[in-house]
Amino acid sequence: MDSNISIFDLIITAGFVVQFVMLVLLAMSIYSWTIILSKKKILMDAKTDIKKFLRNFAEEKSLIELKSRAPIKGAMADIFACGYSEFTHKQSGSNQENSERAYRLMNTKANEKIDSLEKGLGALAMIASSSPYIGLFGTVWGIMHSFIGLASVKQASIAVVAPGIAEALIATAFGLFAAIPATIAFNRLSTQIAQIYSKYNSFVEKIFVITQRQQ
Repeated sequence: MDSNISIFDLIITAGFVVQFVMLVLLAMSIYSWTIILSKKKILMDAKTDIKKFLRNFAEEKSLIELKSRAPIKGAMADIFACGYSEFTHKQSGSNQENSERAYRLMNTKANEKIDSLEKGLGALAMIASSSPYIGLFGTVWGIMHSFIGLASVKQASIAVVAPGIAEALIATAFGLFAAIPATIAFNRLSTQIAQIYSKYNSFVEKIFVITQRQQ
């Protein structure tokens, strides 16, 4: 085996199946990073929205005062607006019934916001779990192809099969290259979304208590 052969040379000279596996894994990696970067921006915006909105609720205020101070845009504003609208809607029913309806609507809206934040995580989980196996398939195929090639060689040696095995192992490296960032990002993003959901839920509970106090 030529010691000067580079990894790039091995990729170029790899068999069609191994090259196809590498290309698929590269595409999966690029797609996963697209999801990771976009989700990071979305979650940062969601956290900023929560901080800005909760500044208006640092002090105990009436529901009307809170409405006058609440921002117009943002997920928190949407959650609060649907609850406020339902609670103040003119219809027959006790304050308790209006409060419970508002509570259910705010919970529904909060769940919708979380569902929106979770979009793309399924694909990230799929990439994280399947990439190593796809890479392993490329490795197994490449090694198998190398050993089959020994049938046409009179004198087998490590120098004959080494290039084929090396190029096959690169497929596993590609699989790990795609899987490791996706796995780390999926766990991290899932944790952050759970934290955001907890804050949404706490906010809904707080507004529910405030509506129950209204006369």
